[in-house]
Formats: sequence, structure tokens, C-alpha cells
Amino acid sequence: MQPTVVPKPQRIGVPREIFPGEKRVATVPDVVEKLIKLGFTVAVESGAGEAANFDDDAYRTAGAEIIDSAAALWATSDIVLKVRPPSDEEVVLMREGGLLIDFIWPAQNPELMRQLAAKSATVLAIDCLPRTLSRAQKMDALTSTAGVSGYRAVIEAANAFGRYFNGQITAAGKVPPAKVFIAGAGVAGLAAIGTAANLGAIVRANDTRAEVADQVKSLGGEFVTVDYDEDGAGGGGYAKVMSEGFRAAQREMYAQQAKDVDIIITTALIPGKPAPTLITDKMVQSMKSGSVIVDMAAEQGGNCELTVPGESVVRHGVTIIGYTDLPSRLAKQSSTLYATNLLRLAEDLCKAKDGVAVIDMEDDAIRGLTVIKNGSITWPAPPLKVAPAAAPRSAALPAVEKKSGHAHGSGAPLTAKALTVIFAIAVALFWGVGTYAPAAFLGHFTVFVLACFIGYMVVWNVAPALHTPLMSVTNAISSIIAIGSLVQIAPPAAGSNGRLDGLIFRLAFAALVLTAVNMFGGFAVTRRMLSMFRK
Repeated sequence: MQPTVVPKPQRIGVPREIFPGEKRVATVPDVVEKLIKLGFTVAVESGAGEAANFDDDAYRTAGAEIIDSAAALWATSDIVLKVRPPSDEEVVLMREGGLLIDFIWPAQNPELMRQLAAKSATVLAIDCLPRTLSRAQKMDALTSTAGVSGYRAVIEAANAFGRYFNGQITAAGKVPPAKVFIAGAGVAGLAAIGTAANLGAIVRANDTRAEVADQVKSLGGEFVTVDYDEDGAGGGGYAKVMSEGFRAAQREMYAQQAKDVDIIITTALIPGKPAPTLITDKMVQSMKSGSVIVDMAAEQGGNCELTVPGESVVRHGVTIIGYTDLPSRLAKQSSTLYATNLLRLAEDLCKAKDGVAVIDMEDDAIRGLTVIKNGSITWPAPPLKVAPAAAPRSAALPAVEKKSGHAHGSGAPLTAKALTVIFAIAVALFWGVGTYAPAAFLGHFTVFVLACFIGYMVVWNVAPALHTPLMSVTNAISSIIAIGSLVQIAPPAAGSNGRLDGLIFRLAFAALVLTAVNMFGGFAVTRRMLSMFRK
């Protein structure tokens, strides 16, 4: 009988990033501990985390081995975690058949893809993650990085701007709030909107995708529309290339905003394509002296015609910031988020927790990430399988004929004739109740009818999107019925019906208990929701 072969745990190596100005590191000490719990051994190149404020001792304490030589680290690592795509020198150092997890950008780096394939490597490009998969969000390093970049863009703008962001009234005079316009409301743009709004600025934003308007408003911004009917929603959560007619209308809108605002932050970028030019030289000239432009697409050419990638320059009295290392300017935070994304990926690769990564090409997320498998280029991944849409329920129902002057089918407005009939029936009902019902009953009946009307207008007639926050408040407020229950529980008057009073007492007591629970629950839910928005 052949003995069972137990696979040897794989070694994860984390080299120091050598790209100029790159301060991030692919893993952090807290994540090292969790990788070791998955069965891996971890080695970190000496000094890899220093620029992100993680020293070698912190990695040693977490259980990692510190390697002095980059060559030794690459040669002895089964899996290498990186931030920037490897250089030619690093590809040479990589061991044959190794696994690399990194930002690769295969469309922009075909030569790098060929070099890695020649090493018989398996490469997972974190930038190729299918972002439409809900289960893949925990591994979405692009979103994590974009959020940090959007936040940092506002900080850079505030540093270059010569005024407060928020409006103030001081003994020396009134300071108006800064006006910020953000071009593009993707992840980076939304992060910038929230940050600028929290600093007190008046924030406006635009995006080619109309569906992001509600997100902009929820963060405290104003969505500025383009006077042209075209939707820019593309696949995978990205925007698509717009028509020339739309771009002309968009440029006109940008020109108007440039004259009015103090700060412009541009985020427009489509993967694999040069950054579109949104802000022209003429628009910059029209801006007020001392204004600021932060071009977050500078690394791909920039959204501003005057952007100098990697530098901050002044043109026509306007500071134009074209830094290409915004995530590195928050290196500790960026590294922590990126390391957590890679940890979630490692958990998917090593479900057995035996320290061995398994590339499951049947997994949509892993298949999308895998751009090279054992030396064979597998990029691009095939389109994701989309489940067939369920047939609309109305298709199985018989067709309903619509005739002029009649309301047929659900949701059709009532005609004048139908309203008249309903009103006549209601009048007759109320006349009968008022004529024959006891006087004591009429007061209760009136309260009941008013309660139904108010309940319908306040709760039932509200848009479903508002039910969660609204229902918790209205449930608490509507529990005023507890007062009515207390009145009924009061001692009965002399000469009253004892059996009936006993029944009323029991019903009132039950109503009081239920409404007390409802009241407590309503306020508890409201408190929890409000705490989500408190700092």
C-alpha cells in the first residue's frame, strides 16, 4: 500500500517594491499571522514595509522570516505577493513554475506577459477580478485602492487651496465655502465627494452613468447632468466610451463649472484606454486665480490638457496636481487594505488550510484572475455565465383589453365615474353609522377612520425605498395607541357591564403589551440606524 503523500506547505514571499516612489507593501504583520494560520510560511524582504511604517521586527513578531536578499526571496518563494508589476530584473529572479499575485494590467503589458509565461509561471492579476461577482468584493483591490486615492485627492487639493473648505463667519469677516466639482462618480469619485462634503465644501459631481446620481446625493453632493440623452453604463461597473455628441455637451458643461468652482477633481478613466481629455487649456484659463485641479488619471495621460504626470504645476494661476502615487501617500492604509484583499484571495485558494494554493479554474472569480496558468496565457477570461432572466409574470396572464374611459388592471387610475360610486358608498356607510350607532361608538369610530387615513398616508403611501428608515420611526410614533389602552384599563364606571368590562380590560392589556414592544423596538432600530452616520 502506497503511503499518503502530504503536500508540503508553500512559502509566501513579499519583496520590497522597487518602483520609484512606491511606498506600499503587499502584506502587513496582522495579515502575516492569518496567512500562517492557513498553513503557509511567510518570508519578507528586509525593509519591505519600512516606507509604510511596518518595520522588520513587527513582521518577525507576527511569525515571518526576514530575508536580506531579494534574489534569495524570489528564488525560495512558491508564491510571491506584490503591488506593482514586476520589473525585468524581478522576472529573471522568479523561480520556474512559481505563483505570482500582483497588479499586472495584461492589456498594457504584453511583453511582461510573455516573460512570465516563459518562466512557466502561474499569474493571478488582481486587476482582472470580475467585479460584478458579489462574492468577489472581498478581494476587490481596485476598489480599495480607488477609495484611498479619492480621499487623498481631496487632501492634496486642500493642501494646495488657499482657503477653508467650509464656510465660516469670523470677527474678521465671512468666509464662503469652497466649491468643488468632481468629474466621475466611480469609487474614487464617490470617496472624494464624501471627503469634500465632510470638510464643508459645496460639492458637485458628474458621471456618464445616470444611475450614480442617487449615490452622489446620498454623500452630500449635487449631481450635475449633461444636456444630452445617452447613458454611459458599461460592463463590469465601468463607464463606456461616449459618442462625440455627448462629449461636446459634456465639455460645454465642464466649461461652465470651471468658471464657477474653486477645485476640480477628475477621475475619468476606462481600463486599457488613454485617459479622456475633459479639462482644456481654455477652461483652465477661465478658472479663478488660486483654484486647484487634481488629475487622478495623470498616470494614463491625464484628464486635463495641462497635466504633467507626477508633478504639481501652476498654469494660468491654477495649481494642477498630477501625482501618480496617491495611494502611496497613504501607504499604511493602502497596504493594510491591499493585504486584506490578498488574504481573502488566499483563503479561497487554500480552503483546506493546509498551506497549499489550489487554482480552481471552475471558480468564476479565480478564472477571471488567472491570466497565466503554468506558462500558458489564459487571458482574457471567457465571459461570465449569466443566468437566464425569469420570464415576466405578466407573460403568463391573459391579455387585458384597455378601453377608453375605463380602468382595467392593477395600477390604473380610477375614472371620475368610479370615484363617484366609491364616494357615494362611503357617504351612505357613514350616514348609516351616524344614524344608528351609539353616541359613544361614534367617537371611537371617528378616531379609527382618521388613524387609517393617517396610517395610509404616512406608511403605506411611502416609496418602498424609504420603508426601512421610515417604518422604524412611524412604528415608534404610532405606538401612541398605548395611551388609549391605558384609558381602557382605568377602573370601570359604576353600573357598567362587568363581563364586557373584563373583556375590554384583557384586550386593552394585550394591546398595551404589544405596543410597548413595538415602541421599544422602533426606537431601538432608529437608534442603530442613526449610529451608522455618527463619527
